[in-house]
Amino acid sequence: MNIWTLNAGSSSVKLGIFEPSAASSAAQRCVLRRRVTLLPAGEAATLAYLRAEHAGYPPNVIAHRVVHGGHSLSKPCVIDPAARRAIEAAASFAPLHNPVALRWIDACQSVWGNELRQIAVFDTAFFAQLPEAAWRYALPTALADEHHLRRYGFHGIAHANMYKQFSALRPDLEHGGRLVTLQLGGGCSAAAILNGVPQDTSMGFSPLEGLVMATRAGDIDAGLLVHLQRTLGYDAAAVESLLVRESGLLGLSGTSSSAGDLLTADTPASRLALDIYCRRVAKYVAAYASVLGGLDAIGFGGGVGENVPAVRKSILERLAFLGVQVDDARNLAGGKISSDSSRIDCRVLAVDEESELAAAAWNLAAGQ
Repeated sequence: MNIWTLNAGSSSVKLGIFEPSAASSAAQRCVLRRRVTLLPAGEAATLAYLRAEHAGYPPNVIAHRVVHGGHSLSKPCVIDPAARRAIEAAASFAPLHNPVALRWIDACQSVWGNELRQIAVFDTAFFAQLPEAAWRYALPTALADEHHLRRYGFHGIAHANMYKQFSALRPDLEHGGRLVTLQLGGGCSAAAILNGVPQDTSMGFSPLEGLVMATRAGDIDAGLLVHLQRTLGYDAAAVESLLVRESGLLGLSGTSSSAGDLLTADTPASRLALDIYCRRVAKYVAAYASVLGGLDAIGFGGGVGENVPAVRKSILERLAFLGVQVDDARNLAGGKISSDSSRIDCRVLAVDEESELAAAAWNLAAGQ
């Protein structure tokens, strides 16, 4: 059974192709990974190109990363008409993400027809069983329950993959122990995981809450949003644009949303932006040490987390009071980046969302 994975963005898609492993009927071997820019003719034309380009591996199943499953979809599922309607309904929770996934889902149906099985894997699923004290907001209970106003959490596929990698590296820690995973890319989030079970996460009702991100503000006083609308004349669309596209590192620096570029620029504004960014991450890690009753390990993933050693060092140095010690040479190389005397194991864990998508598709297709 050949599995294609599609991890779609607004202007490109990451494709993975997996085939059964010769070593095990319950495992997959990755044949190919590539990022493809969306063709001007759209998603269907791009998929038709990929189908021809990789005709030797015709898909039996296509697995899609879907950011938000809403309140009704909390585990991987076959995309039938009911599931598609639920994904579309959840677009109001993730207006920048779910519509993109739906376009690719519809394009797959257009190119391959109804015979091809499509599977949705949700970024919210990993956090579906958070403790109520973590997912419930301090809003009137009846209102929150009626309208499903809660912490959903995002980047779950990435956090799950980091957890699996770390637990395999440290079998001496029961089910991975007390772990904080940091997905630091264009979007950024933290997760607190206790023996394999998520206990808290920084993103909330939407992917806007929590850490400072490339262009997203993260945590911000809700009263400020009221002020923007009541006093400064912003409407809902303008507030959304401000928080999603104009804030974060870009808003703070005024020049770039890239942590690497800001390090190179080394201006007062870029240094302040990175200071705020790293301070916020460290604050969440320290808070999650309380949630977990201590801390055994910290894992870094995502484009910044995996590739910008200076950011990792700045975050970890702020956690020295917890017993974190960074090894500078290791930090430059990746892998284990804490010193042998560090009380907390700190590692770079290269996130592999495509393998998570393929495994979910395999298990679902096999009826497991």
